[in-house]
Amino acid sequence: MAAPGTPAPPAPVAPGGISGGGSRGPPDPLPEPKQLPELIRLKRDGGRLSEGDIRDFVRAVMDGTAQGAQIGAMLMAIRLQGMDLEETSALTQALAKSGQQLEWPEAWHPQLVDKHSTGGVGDKVSLVLAPALAACGCKVPMISGRGLGHTGGTLDKLESIPGFSVIQSPEQMQVLLEQVGCCIVGQSEKLVPADGILYAARDVTATVDSLPLVTASILSKKVVEGLSALVVDVKFGGAAVFPNQEQARELARALVGVGAGLGLRVAAALTAMDNPLGRNVGHTLEVEEALLCMDGAGPPDLRDLVTRLGGALLWLSGQTQAPAEGAARVAAALDDGSARGRFQQMLAAQGVEPGLARALCSGSPAQRRQLLPSAREQEELCAPADGTVELVRALPLALVLHELGAGRRRAGEPLRMGVGAELLVAVGQKLRRGTPWLRVHLDRPALSDPQRRALQGALVLSDRAPFAAPSPFAELVLPPSC
Repeated sequence: MAAPGTPAPPAPVAPGGISGGGSRGPPDPLPEPKQLPELIRLKRDGGRLSEGDIRDFVRAVMDGTAQGAQIGAMLMAIRLQGMDLEETSALTQALAKSGQQLEWPEAWHPQLVDKHSTGGVGDKVSLVLAPALAACGCKVPMISGRGLGHTGGTLDKLESIPGFSVIQSPEQMQVLLEQVGCCIVGQSEKLVPADGILYAARDVTATVDSLPLVTASILSKKVVEGLSALVVDVKFGGAAVFPNQEQARELARALVGVGAGLGLRVAAALTAMDNPLGRNVGHTLEVEEALLCMDGAGPPDLRDLVTRLGGALLWLSGQTQAPAEGAARVAAALDDGSARGRFQQMLAAQGVEPGLARALCSGSPAQRRQLLPSAREQEELCAPADGTVELVRALPLALVLHELGAGRRRAGEPLRMGVGAELLVAVGQKLRRGTPWLRVHLDRPALSDPQRRALQGALVLSDRAPFAAPSPFAELVLPPSC
């Protein structure tokens, strides 16, 4: 078994991947590139796209010769027919090469780590983990995304903080890593721009859950970062892209396998997404809860996931001897205020007025709420019966909030940053009929009757005794060298 600090061994070359024995005579002429309709038809009918085909498609996306309808058609063909590991790797590389490659000082390499999530409800882990890892001595050049479907996006949450800029040049990113140790940025015209176009198209073409598209999208953003290690939080359950653990494991293995072939050490954590993560859902509400976690407090499920993912990264990159040791270091950064201090520095360095960044990070929860955008109205829902909270279904909650303006129905649509919901109860808690269990923040006078019914249907009560809620963390899929 290789030590976590050693590079992953090269992936085996698939048959036909290279020619053997040298070449004799003049090389064969390059084939004429296929037209886009031909490529779409090939994949639609279950054919295999060559590396050149995939490069041609991505080039057409970039130079504008691919029409929106053609991009959507290709995405749907891939969603329905799939891609093998070599096609997925070729797509990942083509997306990564569509923009600038990030280059860092050689001495940084063992410290360069990142985390990505496939998207969940209430998932604000990145907001906490990036500064916590920076406080542990890592460099975290996190290229993140916006909301997809009903799931929230890290960039959208950060943009709810007045002044925060997710657009940073590679040169600015290097300064951020030198001064702060972390940054959270979006895809710009320079960084993986082709994936930015496909990402927005997937959101509005019902192709969010395509395994090869998810794999290529995630890893293309990470390949350009020049990382030592990456952990991907792969969600499964009622509100996740993948409904069950087995499907999530399939994606995890694809991420680990394609990553190894690209020279990137990837581990994938499988985590449950039936309940929302934490107690708050919605952009500004999740920023508040992330800060609470960085106070050393907050919901136990959020803290558990932050420390486990961070511990795995510190171990994978060779900075600790075991994941548990890494988790303890991350927990210490939350408890001693050093993670929150890095978050404050990151906010100020990415455009937030320094006084506001300081007030947000040093203020009480009530003071923080006054500093962030808020919704005009609040409405509380009460428990319809006595019982123990067995489950709070995350999907209906997310769908209602999406309707209320927390999500997009078309690419580029503005969001209502203050819209969201606070869970007033925890899974496993005993609840009395008539007790408020949910507080909805909205910009309209009241919820509609269908919305109220959908939200009440999210609360699942049972007659069993109160219990401790289990951790959302299920398993960790490791690269072969581990």
